[in-house]
Amino acid sequence: MNRIENLFQNKKNILNIYLTAGYPKLNDTVEIVKELENAGVDMVEIGMPFSDPLADGPVIQHSSTVALKNCMTLNLIFSQIQEIRKSSDIPIIMMGYFNQLMQYGEEAFFEKAAHCGVDGLIIPDLPVEIYSETYNDKVKKLGLDMIFLISPQTENERIRLLDEASSGFLYVVSSASTTGKISNMEQEKSYFERIQKMKLKNPLLIGFGISDKKSYDTACNYASGAIIGSAFIRALEKNGSIKQSVHEFIKTIRP
Repeated sequence: MNRIENLFQNKKNILNIYLTAGYPKLNDTVEIVKELENAGVDMVEIGMPFSDPLADGPVIQHSSTVALKNCMTLNLIFSQIQEIRKSSDIPIIMMGYFNQLMQYGEEAFFEKAAHCGVDGLIIPDLPVEIYSETYNDKVKKLGLDMIFLISPQTENERIRLLDEASSGFLYVVSSASTTGKISNMEQEKSYFERIQKMKLKNPLLIGFGISDKKSYDTACNYASGAIIGSAFIRALEKNGSIKQSVHEFIKTIRP
């Protein structure tokens, strides 16, 4: 049982926070994760900065641009995760794009991620058919979870296909927009209920548009928890220490 599976077996209302590695400053990643854990966050999703992040809205795109200007690299992210693992068992997901894996070498990337203590991967533009045919066995052998995304436009048959290929959890995108767009969670009630009724094998986390306590609580009504990204990135842009920024933001979600 890896850390993600253990978390879902023992916790409800999971809070997963996304951060961009190397943002605001190159070496902030370790401290941010440490303070998120101290603030009670259950899992972290570390974004690999990329020049063309298709699924990300302007806030996360900007953070990626800054991180790349700070000279963030995949090898440095791996080193930072190794540093985190010296003192932390918090579940860690890496999120990025297939082109980054191809440039690094797919098998080398998977092996390095597992060696450093990564628990799961989110690669939004990796087609599930290619993953299942080419990479599934390798990823599972290394003990990594691969997490796929579904949206309101995903048909039930394909949802079941993505659920079958996923492990850890299934990422339920709350709306048809990119990250950072504020969505009316209550308007998506029929979509969330449709997914619930399917009784999928994986637990669910809802992401995109989760920005405050109200949207977090709504997500928890329909899933095992929520993922927050853009709202947290904006919180890091405020003046003050990382510790202050992290703790003040998490208190707005879990007072």
